Amino acid sequence: MRRLRVPAEDREMLRLAVPAFAALVSEPLFLLADTAVVGHLGTTPLAALAVAAIVVQTLVGLCVFLAYGTTATVGRRLGAGDLRGALADGVAGSWLALGIGATLAVGLAISARALPGLFAVPDAVAAQAGTYLLVAAPGIPAMLVVLATTGVLRGLQDTRTPLVVLVAANIANIVLNIVLVYGLGLGLAGSALGTTLAQIGAAAALVVVVVRAARRYGADLWPAPPAVLHAVRLGVALFVRTLSLRLVLLLATVIASTMPAASLAAQQIAVTVVSALAFGLDAIAIAAQAMVGRRLGGGQVDETRRTARRMLGWGLVTGTLAGLALLAASPWLAWAFTSDPGVRAATVGALVAVALVQPVSGVVFVLDGVLIGAGDGRYLAWAGIITLVAYVPCALLVLASGAGLGWLWAAYGAWMVARAVTLVLRERSGHWLVTGAVRMAS
Repeated sequence: MRRLRVPAEDREMLRLAVPAFAALVSEPLFLLADTAVVGHLGTTPLAALAVAAIVVQTLVGLCVFLAYGTTATVGRRLGAGDLRGALADGVAGSWLALGIGATLAVGLAISARALPGLFAVPDAVAAQAGTYLLVAAPGIPAMLVVLATTGVLRGLQDTRTPLVVLVAANIANIVLNIVLVYGLGLGLAGSALGTTLAQIGAAAALVVVVVRAARRYGADLWPAPPAVLHAVRLGVALFVRTLSLRLVLLLATVIASTMPAASLAAQQIAVTVVSALAFGLDAIAIAAQAMVGRRLGGGQVDETRRTARRMLGWGLVTGTLAGLALLAASPWLAWAFTSDPGVRAATVGALVAVALVQPVSGVVFVLDGVLIGAGDGRYLAWAGIITLVAYVPCALLVLASGAGLGWLWAAYGAWMVARAVTLVLRERSGHWLVTGAVRMAS
């Protein structure tokens, strides 16, 4: 029987994307484990966890550039045959993560009691949320170091090690939560402590892997100022890009909060589904980051363009399949999440709008990963600002007209199309195809 031959680029993509997908899925399990354990303590602790989790997730989510930036930089060095330089840049990125994390931890510890007051919650909920944030603050540097060291390993074309470490950390988190919350009777503070210890353990494990590799190839373990400055420049651009994405979802939620309660509840369901779909698409984007960075570092322009087009095809296919699956499952998902007829109706409308835009989302995620891998952060930052500005009038029109949640997600679809336009134009231009160990072009 004739064996089916899988193209080398597809095999490489799958080798990187499958473990990356599993690692991405494992990340929300930290919060899921906390929620499952804390949920049995009562309504007030669970509500406090919801408030505290929003704060922590926002802080860490805005720093995802630490993973993306190191992936691109390390991948370029690796492609240029400079493994020592790749690890040196990775070490610099990890030091930057530690510095940013320490700063955020101090700020969070100082403001832990005040931040929950920004939410319209009872005093008892705010007090417990403040306690959680105070205990969780020391874990922020570890979370950011995990991002940076994961980026280093991705740049080295290794997505399996982060997966193993994150799975082990999740298991440790569950055990620690049960022991500290129930065994020692620490309540919500015990949950925060357990997650903090698990994150510190994950960071330590990944740091050991990176340090061993750095020593093996003679890379300096102290950050070189030029490498840190390069990481900062790329990081600022990717931060702007990430902030623009989060502001779109934030504005959508703010507008949804002006609608009937059923629409706001449906908004939460839709956001949850969109986040789940993002895991698969983001896994391909992560593979694109690693592959494009390495190829451009090696001066392989034609191979890079071919890889980008191949990955674009994968993004379109996976996005289309995700859209079709969501379109068929939307009525059943509404039933799975709620028994309220009004919420179900609003949920189905929102999910249909989300499903229709998934093929475009597949293209956007992949091209985003391609340009991040190419170190094209400045363009991504400007594109993020432009598309955010384009989205705001659409969202405000929904607000002013009193249109329903489905139209709000249609505005999200228009924003995604705008992102696709900016990214496709950049990919077609070829201006992102800058070769060498370090990207010097703007």
